[in-house]
Amino acid sequence: EVSMDMACVTEQFLGFLKEEEKSDATISKYVYELQMFLQFLGKKEIGKELLIQYRSHLSSLYRPQTVNGKLSAVNAYLRFMGLGEYRVKFLKVQRRAYIDEKRELTEKEYERLMDTAGRQGNYQLYYLMMTICSTGIRVSELRYVTVESVMEGKAEISMKGKYRIVIFPKNLAAELKAFARKNGIRSGSIFCTRTGRPLDRSNICHAMKKLCMKAGVMRDKVFPHNFRHLFARSFYAVEKNMAHLADILGHSSIETTRIYVAASVKEHERVLNRLKIGVIKKIPQNNHSVVQRSLMINHRSKNSIQYI
Repeated sequence: EVSMDMACVTEQFLGFLKEEEKSDATISKYVYELQMFLQFLGKKEIGKELLIQYRSHLSSLYRPQTVNGKLSAVNAYLRFMGLGEYRVKFLKVQRRAYIDEKRELTEKEYERLMDTAGRQGNYQLYYLMMTICSTGIRVSELRYVTVESVMEGKAEISMKGKYRIVIFPKNLAAELKAFARKNGIRSGSIFCTRTGRPLDRSNICHAMKKLCMKAGVMRDKVFPHNFRHLFARSFYAVEKNMAHLADILGHSSIETTRIYVAASVKEHERVLNRLKIGVIKKIPQNNHSVVQRSLMINHRSKNSIQYI
């Protein structure tokens, strides 16, 4: 009976999320997080104190960003149930000053992944990685990369009530046209399954992970969103325009874009080492101290001292 109630609530919540025009990926995540919350809840009654306990429970297991993502799902459920007064505040997360170099994909690693995909004959993955890294497009937006959009040189993307245009560089468009022509793709999505359905996130992630060992790249670094990060850093290195980059990436807040292009610790150290101020190598000796050299005794008056 309890499982049936949970299934019924989940189904209704799913409908609520669809009405709010959440993406398929967000809906899937929120439904999963709801199930985790309901398991924690058990037979207890929902209340503010219980929600704070749940936040503490999550904080002991996950990073602040992950906790906030889970709380977003719970707060959406509370709003759906008409229990908005019980919503909990997110954990405060300080903006990262530096990127985590252990998780960011480098250009050389990208080239090794591309080379491995090409050698294995996995041309669909080869051109998919090329597309993300050349445009900064989201993995959920790849279905808009169609034969028609490539012919026009741009993809018009409409998701979550937002509209933007992704431009295909000429060399990328030429490569995608050739790929589509060679594989008999005359219309619709270029990156699709054998049955003609657009590839989903799990298909893509699984295929990318399979390249890692032969490419000599850590698995933790290889996922679709990291290719988007690499595009953002490469673009910003050439065009130092944060606002323009935010528009290209489809960010509503420029603060999100700042995370993408944060400098590494090594880069920050290189800048500091180029500075000519701060460190003085020569320490004044006692018999030639700065104070003594900064004083001049006025011979006219033995008791007067003039500072220079």
